[in-house]
Amino acid sequence: MHGSRLRGLVAGAAIAAAFTALPLIAGATSSDRTLPAGTKLFVPAPSAGAVRQAAGLLAHRDVKNALLIAKMETIPRAVWLTDGTPADVTRQVRMTLLEADLERAVPVFVVYNIPARDCSQYSAGGAASDAAYDAWVAAIATAIGTHKAVVLLEPDALANLPVFCSTTTDPLASDPPDGNGNYRTPELHPLSAQRLAEVNDAVDQLEANPSTSVYLDAGHSAWHSVGDMARVLYYAGVQRTQGFFLNVSNYQPTPQQNQYGTWISKCLYYGTNTAEGGWRLGHFDYCASQYYPASPNDYSTWALTDAWYTANVDNGPNPPAGPAALAHIVVDTSRNGVQPTWAGALDWCNPPGRGLGARPTTSTGVQLVDAYLWAKTPGESDGACNRDGNAAGTDSAWGNTVDPAAGAWFPAQALQLAQLASPPLLP
Repeated sequence: MHGSRLRGLVAGAAIAAAFTALPLIAGATSSDRTLPAGTKLFVPAPSAGAVRQAAGLLAHRDVKNALLIAKMETIPRAVWLTDGTPADVTRQVRMTLLEADLERAVPVFVVYNIPARDCSQYSAGGAASDAAYDAWVAAIATAIGTHKAVVLLEPDALANLPVFCSTTTDPLASDPPDGNGNYRTPELHPLSAQRLAEVNDAVDQLEANPSTSVYLDAGHSAWHSVGDMARVLYYAGVQRTQGFFLNVSNYQPTPQQNQYGTWISKCLYYGTNTAEGGWRLGHFDYCASQYYPASPNDYSTWALTDAWYTANVDNGPNPPAGPAALAHIVVDTSRNGVQPTWAGALDWCNPPGRGLGARPTTSTGVQLVDAYLWAKTPGESDGACNRDGNAAGTDSAWGNTVDPAAGAWFPAQALQLAQLASPPLLP
């Protein structure tokens, strides 16, 4: 999972125009569906790969590592909905809800089947058409019904809009991105406008359920600037959801995600603030970010951006009346427990030296952060990362082998995540 690929120019200028005509309204979410502190989160059945790995370790009398893998599988994590017919996904959702009811727990679903996902990369695929996707999402919404559930809607669908995909056929080639890879008006790209329409439709279907907490994709702090991400979230309909998620299938540290997410939430409020004649309306680009006045590679400077939001939002004209007026956040902590010095061009793709992060919880102690979740299934590969750039597709970080396909079990990585977990899995 890393984004979404380009497809035919089927949305056209009409859809783009529709988004530019959207009124800018107050940034409050439609309803507060924050999970209470201490909510019990659902633990799915162990992954088949984990069962095989633990059995193999026991067969070799490696009891400690077998226990590590077994313990990892007892911790709450998300259930991914990625393909199949509406009938298929209905059965999967209903079975998950039944199992969650038996645990008296709340399930977390990752909805990941948007057409042309992942920029033709390791997790390429998705529904065959907009109509097929709409029917598939409708089946999920109907199956959830009045059950309490958390839905993380389409990782990378917004942070990797089609306009952000690298391609020589990009219709915005005459409007090149800035130094951070961001376009001035991504929602005007016809394919991106179509993607935004798909997400808006999915939001409407899922949010119609009274107990579903929907969060949209906002990438992570080492990617888009605050203002650019806030702008895309706005046009995707975040104001009609509980908020947005960060760091899904990535490895960025939790404190940075908490700050970045808080800034995005406040930037959304800033860019929809009608005070003083509404001169801020639509100007998400005015927002401070991790790139300015802070420096993205010097965390000690992030206090400068904190100070900007204190002055311009918290203490500015018409400040938000409490957290209910701001979009909320969830953070994927499944693989960010260790931040090694290793880095490379594919440091998002099965990087070595990482560990499981903070346990899933709805008691985060951070005002706008509703939960820390294990969204990505620990132990599943990011893809056949061709780290060495050769025809064999080998990965020198893992012994010059070929990494498993995206979503397949990766025993070496799974064991390393468990061994380096922070906090530790075992005493």
